[in-house]
Amino acid sequence: MFPYPSGHLHMGHVRNYSIGDTMARFQRMLGKNVLQPMGWDAFGLPAENAAIQNKVAPAKWTYGNINYMREQLQRLGYAYDWSREIATCHPDYYRWEQWFFTRLFEKGLVYKKEAEVNWDPVDQTVLANEQVIDGRGWRSGALVERRKIPQWFIKITDFAQELLDDLEKLDGWPEKVRTMQSNWIGRSEGVELDFEVANENDASLQTLSVYTTRPDTLLGVTYLALAAQHPLALKAAESNPALVKFIEQQNNIKVAEAEMATMEKAGIDTGLKALHPITQQQLPIYLANFVLMSYGSGAVMAVPAHDQRDWEFAKKYGLAIAQVIKPESEDEICDLEQQAFVSKGILINSGEFDGLNFNQAFEAIAKYLGERGKGSKKVNFRLRDWGVSRQRYWGSPIPIINCEACGAVPVPDADLPVRLPEDIDLDESGSPLGKLAEFYKVNCPKCGAAATRETDTFDTFMESSWYYARYACRDQTNAMLDERADYWLPVDQYIGGIEHAILHLLYARFFHKLMRNEGLVNSDEPFTHLLTQGMVLKDGSKMSKSKGNTVDPLPLIEKYGADTVRMFTMFASPPDQSLEWSDSGVEGSFRFLKRLWKIVSSHEPLALGDFSGLSLSAEQTQLRRKTHQTIQKVSDDYARRHTFNTAIAATMELLNAVSRFADSEQGETDKLIIQEALEASILMLAPIVPHFSHVLWQYLGHAEAVIDAPWPQVDESALKESTALIVLQVNGKVRAKIEVAKDIDKATLERLAQEHESIKKFTENGTVRKIIIVPGRLVNIVVS
Repeated sequence: MFPYPSGHLHMGHVRNYSIGDTMARFQRMLGKNVLQPMGWDAFGLPAENAAIQNKVAPAKWTYGNINYMREQLQRLGYAYDWSREIATCHPDYYRWEQWFFTRLFEKGLVYKKEAEVNWDPVDQTVLANEQVIDGRGWRSGALVERRKIPQWFIKITDFAQELLDDLEKLDGWPEKVRTMQSNWIGRSEGVELDFEVANENDASLQTLSVYTTRPDTLLGVTYLALAAQHPLALKAAESNPALVKFIEQQNNIKVAEAEMATMEKAGIDTGLKALHPITQQQLPIYLANFVLMSYGSGAVMAVPAHDQRDWEFAKKYGLAIAQVIKPESEDEICDLEQQAFVSKGILINSGEFDGLNFNQAFEAIAKYLGERGKGSKKVNFRLRDWGVSRQRYWGSPIPIINCEACGAVPVPDADLPVRLPEDIDLDESGSPLGKLAEFYKVNCPKCGAAATRETDTFDTFMESSWYYARYACRDQTNAMLDERADYWLPVDQYIGGIEHAILHLLYARFFHKLMRNEGLVNSDEPFTHLLTQGMVLKDGSKMSKSKGNTVDPLPLIEKYGADTVRMFTMFASPPDQSLEWSDSGVEGSFRFLKRLWKIVSSHEPLALGDFSGLSLSAEQTQLRRKTHQTIQKVSDDYARRHTFNTAIAATMELLNAVSRFADSEQGETDKLIIQEALEASILMLAPIVPHFSHVLWQYLGHAEAVIDAPWPQVDESALKESTALIVLQVNGKVRAKIEVAKDIDKATLERLAQEHESIKKFTENGTVRKIIIVPGRLVNIVVS
């Protein structure tokens, strides 16, 4: 992930980038080509708001923050290739985004339509559902309104099935993230059917189409529910003041889908009736606050006996509840006075369909409706097309010119980029682009007549959906991407918070497939492995600029050094779990590094040689074994488990063993054993504390930089143990432990166990009935 330059880096950023830098340095030590770039997600509403508050142009504010945050990153010593740095607010970046949009336009993959949106009246912009918290804008806190305005969309729904299917390829992603995306795409199989509106003269309003995944409950429909903004509702309101009032109320309610599922149900009878497609029974049509125009057709069939939401609504308004499904098992309870029965079962009260189970009823009712032209099977997706336009200033201009004669016309390639004016004064009345005649007044590229430039700008998810690919060919001025993109893509390791699991990562996957279809990349997916790092908490809350509880790393770097800061973030918890900020934890990391410095600086370095010809004592053998056991474990922690905290802990244990051994060492062989252990320790810590390790590596006698040193290799011969620790028990209770040769014979082991002083006092006054031996582990003497 690349940062948004809305202010300064805090420890939440430091953790994310420390994890990435550690993994990149480790892979480089394994001898791989590693690209670790950095850039800035620089467009968006936060900079616009900050500019208004600070009375400075967003461009000046953003570039100033970029400069400060770049210095922070450089002070932390991340091994970025700064020659590949990008900022999405630079014209040489968003030029290609605009170019790509025109290609999608020509292919019919983008369109403009009037759509119901979440409108923040303070920030004067459209919000995604996820940006609506308790009915309020996530940044302004203003009550969000429902509005219909023209919006640009990209047809992500055309890729819904592929996006769903390709989740199976992402075995390097956390299962929870794949599940979240699968649920968001929301594939379902159902039936689309029509209800006729009684006595309706307008041909466009005579039929209400609904989609259901439970056609088996069709005979249990007792009313229909419409969105307040449905055309039929708006027509009915023309002669019904009560409907007008209800519709107005619905323009200012919570609009996030998750919240609508739990809100108190509210509705009003329109006075209209719909005809059941099978029974021709007249059913009341209600407006209901749980139905949205933006999902499906804005109409749903209500089966209160078998849907809890419909049941709650029916109970509140005294509507009929008709049971048409009974439990398959006597163990299931169906008490419609208490709640809806939502399980699949056996049809009852359904005429010719009685006795059918769910699957049988699904097929039979779909066939019945199909034969009469009233419905058909349909695969549906919860996913909706991606609305990419925002009514704000600080973003990439959408490259469209609106002509009265020609309609929407894409800006020709030769006129790209459409540059965003940067020297601008902002007020709080929305985007200034519609007020700048020099920006929006243009001639139509097709007919030459006077026309107007599109004044909406792209949603910032557009920029963050393809930046990873541009890193590969940052210096390419003649194309969006070149062959270098295929060399580096897909990204081997992506790191980002779980909060990006759906929108950002889903849009990036979609954008990658669009680029593949355009011939820009050859792969299907952008990111092979995904690590979702935990949050950094302070006083129990997520560290964030908006909460004002951030910790700036620069004062800590000044006091303790960058490596201390990096080490604390990597040691305090596993990367996928939350980390509680702790001043004492930082001090603890600092103390360890000082101790490491003392151990290495007090050692007299010498060149390592071949250990195979040396005769080692038990203590020397033990330390060598500890060294290579640690290399083995830490290598797995880095490469497979990504548990860098346990890697650090294991290295600390090795250094403790070195300290104990060094207290008694005297000869050259002892120094060699220590040298090997220290070299391994420095190399294993180098990805986490690179500056410290660089100096200590040279203290150990090496002329080259530690970043160019290879990862330490396990000596399998050093792992072999010639002795085993045997637990001695009497009647199942541990009484002693002895170390013996691994190839000791059974008789000798029994004798040593019985002769042990700690065992004899429990056996000398009894009779040994049995001796149980678990090879390599224990001896249990049964005494009576």
